[in-house]
Amino acid sequence: MTKKVYTDYFFDEPAYNTHDGGYIPLKTPTVEPQPLAVPPLLKPDKQTATDDYYTVTAETSETQFLPGKKTKTWGYNAGFLGQTLVFRNGKHTHIDLENKLPELTTFHWHGLDVPGPITDGGCHAPVYPGQTNHIDFDVMQPAATTWLHAHPCPSTATQVWKGLAAMVIIKDDVEDQLPFPRNYGVDDIPLVLQDREFHADNQFDYRADYDPDGVQGHTALINGTINPYFDVTTQRVRLRILNGSNRREWRLHFNDDLEFAQVGSDGGIMPAPVYMNKVMMTCAERDEIIVDFGAYKPGDEVALMTDETPLVHFRIKAFEPDDTQLPDHLVDLPAETPTPGLPVRTITMDGMDEEVAMDGKKFDMQRIDARQKVHDVAIWDINNTNSTENGMVHPFHVHGTQFRVLSRNGGPVYPNEHGLKDTVGVNPGETVRIQVRFDLTGVYMYHCHIIEHEDGGMMAQIESYDPDHPKTYHLMDMDTLRNAFAEEQGVKPEDVWMPGM
Repeated sequence: MTKKVYTDYFFDEPAYNTHDGGYIPLKTPTVEPQPLAVPPLLKPDKQTATDDYYTVTAETSETQFLPGKKTKTWGYNAGFLGQTLVFRNGKHTHIDLENKLPELTTFHWHGLDVPGPITDGGCHAPVYPGQTNHIDFDVMQPAATTWLHAHPCPSTATQVWKGLAAMVIIKDDVEDQLPFPRNYGVDDIPLVLQDREFHADNQFDYRADYDPDGVQGHTALINGTINPYFDVTTQRVRLRILNGSNRREWRLHFNDDLEFAQVGSDGGIMPAPVYMNKVMMTCAERDEIIVDFGAYKPGDEVALMTDETPLVHFRIKAFEPDDTQLPDHLVDLPAETPTPGLPVRTITMDGMDEEVAMDGKKFDMQRIDARQKVHDVAIWDINNTNSTENGMVHPFHVHGTQFRVLSRNGGPVYPNEHGLKDTVGVNPGETVRIQVRFDLTGVYMYHCHIIEHEDGGMMAQIESYDPDHPKTYHLMDMDTLRNAFAEEQGVKPEDVWMPGM
């Protein structure tokens, strides 16, 4: 049977961020090409047959992005971004969260099914300067590309802009048997897509760049590299792509329309590969693709692009022929039937600029907006109430679960949305139906992942509860966070700049 190859970006073109009044186009870099930085793997402090132990340190540094002065940056066990963590399904993982920053932060495990709200690492789990907090959890989910980022409401966007993000890879026995490239750094490559603006002396200035609809910059950073190239030494290369931007959408394609196969999304391997030559990623989404460079010869070069801007130049070197073919079926996803009698939960993503809201309300970190019994399988309808004439795509993210996308406006989902997801882009005027199950108890946030929108209040909270074992939670409040930031910055609480609030 002839395979279908998709040649469009799926999302509504009038809603692309290129139409925003505040859109900042990427500029093709003029700096000399440099090797793509591949984040090293974080070495565990200790490992046993059942347990892994890590220390993750948030720290300040300086990074040489451009000629001249280094840029002041933050990172996890690194100058900018972070070392990649690798977890194994079925293992118990212990992590010391060490804060060497001058202000409080949190460590949010985006895409991991872990208890909320403390282990999950949202706004309720601050780690103060000079302190180390400990968490531990069982890794209980299939192989996937997830990530770690700061989430200290309402300063999430500021801290991510400074560099606090890192990839987290989960491995399992099923993925181990699939015919995928998996030699990290050689044919299994993370690509963290971000953009930044550089000011005087090559410094970031988030406050100068602030836009309530999302901060953007003219310069693409790929794993923190400007104008990178990657030497291709194997015919097949797996790219684990993360949209780690505050706002920017990425419309990815190769400059010669080279076909690739998407094999994974946010929550892991998809049931079947999807072949395409274009894919659009909204903020926080992850796509795993496999690219076959077999039609090229040594000395050739092909570029991964977004719109008209090159991102990574793949320089073809000599490699051994590889006739490995992907099977038509990759993994089985467990069948789940919605719990009888549950009403459909309707959630609205409202507004733009400073007027963003969830269900018509601004976020209150001490308010529980919804409750869902643990292990119930519920249907949620996510409606983007923006105008179809001038609205935005809002990427909807839920903490503590991986959901399934069931329909778009009652019709089919996009071809690459048949796997597990924790983030889904919702077009203006559109309703996306998802199926949600929480396997652990806790308080979890759900929000738009344009980070300035979540900081600005397009966020709410749900409690996953066990009626046989009720719990109470100490939830953070804004005054406590504001006072802490004030003390750390040496200013009065009323003078703390909290963008979006």
